[in-house]
Amino acid sequence: MKPKLQLLILFCMLMFTVSAQNDTSAKSKIAQNDTTLKFTNVQKDSSVILISTKKDTTTARFMGDPAPQLRVRDWIKGTPVTSFEKGKVYVVDFWATWCGPCIAGMPHLSDLARKFKDKVTISSIDVFESQVSRPKTLTQIKEFIDSMGRKMNFNVAVEDTNFTVHDWLDAFHQHYIPAAFVINGQGIVVWMGNTRSLDTVLQKIVNNTWDIEAESIKRKYADSSQKYLDDLDEALISKVRRYQGRYNDLDDLGFPDSTLMVIDEMVKKEPKLKYSQWVASYTFIALLRTNPHKAYEFGKQAIASSPNGGDAYGSIIGDIRDDMRKLSTPKEIYLLGAECYQVKIDQSPPYLTVGGMAKQYHEMAEWYRRGGDKLKALAAEKKAIKLWEKEAKK
Repeated sequence: MKPKLQLLILFCMLMFTVSAQNDTSAKSKIAQNDTTLKFTNVQKDSSVILISTKKDTTTARFMGDPAPQLRVRDWIKGTPVTSFEKGKVYVVDFWATWCGPCIAGMPHLSDLARKFKDKVTISSIDVFESQVSRPKTLTQIKEFIDSMGRKMNFNVAVEDTNFTVHDWLDAFHQHYIPAAFVINGQGIVVWMGNTRSLDTVLQKIVNNTWDIEAESIKRKYADSSQKYLDDLDEALISKVRRYQGRYNDLDDLGFPDSTLMVIDEMVKKEPKLKYSQWVASYTFIALLRTNPHKAYEFGKQAIASSPNGGDAYGSIIGDIRDDMRKLSTPKEIYLLGAECYQVKIDQSPPYLTVGGMAKQYHEMAEWYRRGGDKLKALAAEKKAIKLWEKEAKK
């Protein structure tokens, strides 16, 4: 082999090795920065969505399947449930000390425990404590439960990290908390969902009028349809990432026209995507950079097309904040953002602090001021001040 050719081959091998090392390094950084669970905002039904980033290898279970064994680390309050006895109805609820909607729903769960006393056994299992930056110890969890008193008037346990979530939430693909399961007298899971919806269901199950077959068919169809749309919606992220521009470069607006072309093609194939979470967000911010008035009109439609504003209001607020760093934001966009703040306030979960509510009114007032509506700005600021005064008196 000629010397020059040998040198060329060696050079190519060296470059391939360096490239592979850099690629491995990049993947390593992504892996280090990634987390098992990502927490999104509080939803309109007062639940916290958890998106798993791990590949799901759990065998899927559905309503109508036998209930798994309830394996926990420790029972902290009430009577331990070691098995689901024949002829008895059980509720298994999942929560966390950091989950505001879970805590807000505890009095309701206690009311149900009293209402269906001697007919239904309710147990609440603490999960996902390790997923926050400062997880509570077992002692702290016990102290928290003790502090709730009669607001948690039912059996309470702490998860076994090897089994509980895997056997229940993962297996039944319930990616949010609070999440409750109802097990009938035959040991079958006959319902699952947000704890807030238990009232009617429990009454029908206790009265033996619950149609598990009809509900199961309806749920499977709805779940599969929604998953199809969610998968398409999330696929957009990778399709338009290269068109977004560098976040910290205030002069880099990316290629918003290309983003809109990709979205237009997707929506033509599946019109239901038009106001889905990611499609709506990327559409709105691309329009902000090309035609702000169209962005305003689209934002209004997105809120109107989503039940109670859906996720649209939070997305619009975030997109306006991001874009005002790079562009001169028109008044009507600030007014739209202020309206979104009002929707956000109207749908605020019951655990939101007085100070947190005051801050939202203060931010809303600022956007009304920038939008030129001084009267609404003044009214919002007065509400913020009143709430801060209330907080100061505590």
